[in-house]
Amino acid sequence: MVKTVVTGAAGRMGGKIISLIFDLEDISVVGAVEVSTHPIIGRDVGQGLGLGKTGIIVSDKLADCIEKADVVIDFTNHEASLNYLKVAKEKNKAIVIGSTGFNDNEMKEIRDLTKDTRCVLTPNMSVGVNAMLKILEYCAGILKDDYDVEIIEAHHNLKKDAPSGTAMQMAKVIAKKLGRDMEESLVYSRRGMIGERTKKEIGIQTVRACDIVGEHTVIFGGVGERLEFIHRAHSRDNFARGAIRAAQWIVNQKNGLYDMQDVLGLRDKN
Repeated sequence: MVKTVVTGAAGRMGGKIISLIFDLEDISVVGAVEVSTHPIIGRDVGQGLGLGKTGIIVSDKLADCIEKADVVIDFTNHEASLNYLKVAKEKNKAIVIGSTGFNDNEMKEIRDLTKDTRCVLTPNMSVGVNAMLKILEYCAGILKDDYDVEIIEAHHNLKKDAPSGTAMQMAKVIAKKLGRDMEESLVYSRRGMIGERTKKEIGIQTVRACDIVGEHTVIFGGVGERLEFIHRAHSRDNFARGAIRAAQWIVNQKNGLYDMQDVLGLRDKN
């Protein structure tokens, strides 16, 4: 039995993860964490999720409940996630992080911290999205520079970072396969007399509207044809199920920084 602590327990993702875990037999929730100002602090986590009494009282400090857990599942924000990773390292516990928006300095700190603990960090826990990443890498290797690459992502109007971490991961996979520098290749918006599109561009366009859970479209445009790969998330269940799968996997791994490609066995061995 894998024992978990879920942070952001009253949030959309945290609540979904907790609810799904309560329906499973080989993983359990032993702790729940929220920010200190949230009204759920000190209450049973099940009361706000329609689960009834669970006996799990929501805390405002991860350190208060991490000892009895094997792994932490965290979908909060990049600043909070970094602090939770530090606690996990100190307590020698595994952690799964689904937050996005980390800057270069934060990523360097994460890489340093995960030398001494186990962490799955990925912008998208969806099994479908990660299968798509593998397909995009494969297609980019076939199509090479003969096809223009455009990425369009759409999310709900409450999402704070743009472009999405998933869109950036898609661009990274494609750019790496094509031997392109991310900083030089990515074009985030176009307006006015911009001139002809260069062959090295990878366009990324962002849509924010209503309650869109998440949509990503990647276009490979060639002369006389185009390929389009689309992933649409219909609910948050797929992200939550991916996070649970990652939590069950990471507890048995060596120290290091992993992503869903590792969890799903999609990582190239060479």
